[in-house]
Amino acid sequence: MQNLPYKLPRKEIKLGVIFRSYRTQVYFISGIIICLIFFLYALAQPGQKIKTSVLNLTGNKASGEYIFAAAGCNSCHLGQSKDQKLYLGGGEQFVTPFGTFYAPNVSMSKAHGIGGWSFGDFYTALKFGQSPQNNHYYPAFPFTSYSKMTNQDIADLWEYWKSLPSVETPSKDHELDFPFNIRMSVGIWKKLFFDSSFIANPHERGTYLVEALGHCAECHTPRDVFGASIRSQWMKGAKNPSGKGRIPSIHPNDLKWTVEEISEYLLSGMTPDFDVAGGKMAAVIDNTAKLTTEDRNLIATYLKMLDEKIVE
Repeated sequence: MQNLPYKLPRKEIKLGVIFRSYRTQVYFISGIIICLIFFLYALAQPGQKIKTSVLNLTGNKASGEYIFAAAGCNSCHLGQSKDQKLYLGGGEQFVTPFGTFYAPNVSMSKAHGIGGWSFGDFYTALKFGQSPQNNHYYPAFPFTSYSKMTNQDIADLWEYWKSLPSVETPSKDHELDFPFNIRMSVGIWKKLFFDSSFIANPHERGTYLVEALGHCAECHTPRDVFGASIRSQWMKGAKNPSGKGRIPSIHPNDLKWTVEEISEYLLSGMTPDFDVAGGKMAAVIDNTAKLTTEDRNLIATYLKMLDEKIVE
C-alpha cells in the first residue's frame, strides 16, 4: 500500500489555526498593555529641574513675612493652638469626594516638618508640586496657584519661613480611596490639568495677588469630576468639598459689593449687611487684614472688573 503524507484532520487544522491566532492576539494585547504601563509610568514621574540662577537668589525676610500673609500659609497649616499663628504643626482636616486630606506639619522641625529642606526643595514644592523625595503632592496643596509666584517671592518667603518655630507633631497620613491613594496617578493628573497660566492680565498686581498668592480660585471656582478647576466658571462659586453647603460666587455678576466694601471686608471681616466672616474665611481675613490698603483695593478691583480682565 502506498504511503501517503500524513494530513491533519480538517477539525485539527481549524483548532491549530485558532490556537495560533488566539496566542498571537494574547501576545499582541499583552505587548500593548506593557507598553501602556511603561508609558504611563514615565508620564507620571516627577522630573522638574531648577535653574542654577534660581538657587542663587537671596531672600528678604521682611518681604517674606508680607508674602506669608498674602499667601495665607497659616490658614491651613496651623496646629491645634489656633491662637499661635506661626506654629505650623498641621492637622487641619479637609474632607473631599476623593477622601480626607490632612494638612501636614510644615514647621521648621527637622523630624516632622520641613526643617531639613533646602531652598531648592521649598521652591520645587511650590512651583511643581513635587517633594524632596521626588514624589507628587496632591493638589489639595494649592501648588496649582503658587506655581504662578515669582522666583524672588519664593526666595523671600523661604527666608522668612526659616525663622518660624519648630512644632514636634507628626503629620497625619491622608485617608484616600483607591485609586486616589496612588501618588503616581497625580503625575498623569498634572499632565492633563496642571495649568499655571493666569486667567487675567498677568502684568497687573491685582491678578497676581488673587490668582497666585491668594489662591482664591482654589475654593471659589467649581471643579470637575477629576478635581480640576473649571476655568470657564472662574470664581463662580463651588460645592463645599465636604458636601455641606456651598462656597459663594465672588464673580462680579453675583457679588454686588463695591470696591470699598470688598476692601473693608478683607480688612475687618465685616460685610455691608453688618455680618461677620466665619468658618475658614475668618482665617483668610486674619491674613488679608495684614495687607496694605492698596493691595486690598487691587484685590477688590480685580473681582469687580473680572469679566473685562480675563485674557482670552
